[in-house]
Amino acid sequence: MRVEVSGLTKNFGAVRAVSDLGFTVEPGSVTGFLGPNGAGKTTTLRMVLGLVRPDAGTATFDGVPYADLPDPVRVVGAVLETAFHPARSGRNHLRVYCQAAGLPEQRADEVLAQVGLADAGGRRAGGYSLGMRQRLALATALLGDPAVLVLDEPANGLDPEGIQWLRGFLRYMAHEEGRTVLVSSHLLSEVEQTVDRVVIVGAGRLVREGSMEQLRSGADDAGTVLVRSPQAARLAELLREEGVAVTVDEDGGVTVHGRSSAEIGARAFAAGVELHELRPHSSGLEEIYFQLTAGQEQYAAPVPGTAGKAAR
Repeated sequence: MRVEVSGLTKNFGAVRAVSDLGFTVEPGSVTGFLGPNGAGKTTTLRMVLGLVRPDAGTATFDGVPYADLPDPVRVVGAVLETAFHPARSGRNHLRVYCQAAGLPEQRADEVLAQVGLADAGGRRAGGYSLGMRQRLALATALLGDPAVLVLDEPANGLDPEGIQWLRGFLRYMAHEEGRTVLVSSHLLSEVEQTVDRVVIVGAGRLVREGSMEQLRSGADDAGTVLVRSPQAARLAELLREEGVAVTVDEDGGVTVHGRSSAEIGARAFAAGVELHELRPHSSGLEEIYFQLTAGQEQYAAPVPGTAGKAAR
């Protein structure tokens, strides 16, 4: 199921939280929704889920707004916050949702097992760790066996083992079961290992949307090769004579721009220059993220024509 956001705009008084935002989330893939605090991510997700009414624009699931879905719990599962009655067991929490949604009670035990809480289902949710509460929230989202998952910071509070589990779980949901997964997170290194596509927002506006490959190809260091050689100065001199942009580090590393690894290797071989390392440099998501958001306003902006200031 395809999620499409088009022209979403939301003002809170004199502050514009989201401005003409548009992007798509494709089925069979995990899409990361990234941006600094105050960039409008949570407001956008709440508009997508019909919890906040946009001032303009639409958010649809295969062309249908959330409010018009005939059975939304079977279409969209969402985690925006983790709130539970502390005296109620995890299993009973889920059974309450099953009853409200007209789902069979056995779904509670099925999703507890799915998220690794089968042995903790009888315990009070008030005694759960933060990571266990995150798993219970995810279990709640899965009750209707939805085609779409919308998750806001699902890795918050998870230990390294839990984060690794979540990564595999989300990729399985998307790649093996064909679900549509939209996940917001601040853990950029983890997002890089999980997502197929990225949507980056800043000050309520779209900064960049695309696959990881597309983002890397457009990074500032695309086409950069890292070389290490005991004859670094000589190699740099040879390449500069050919008009190649070269930077030499203090430790003997050479960064070459605009030439492939094969071209550099062939030139070094012809000149008898010994190489210890020769590899293309590929930016990580964190580098790309800061390149794209550098110099942009972090927080929502005043609505044009007003004297209001963005609240920090």
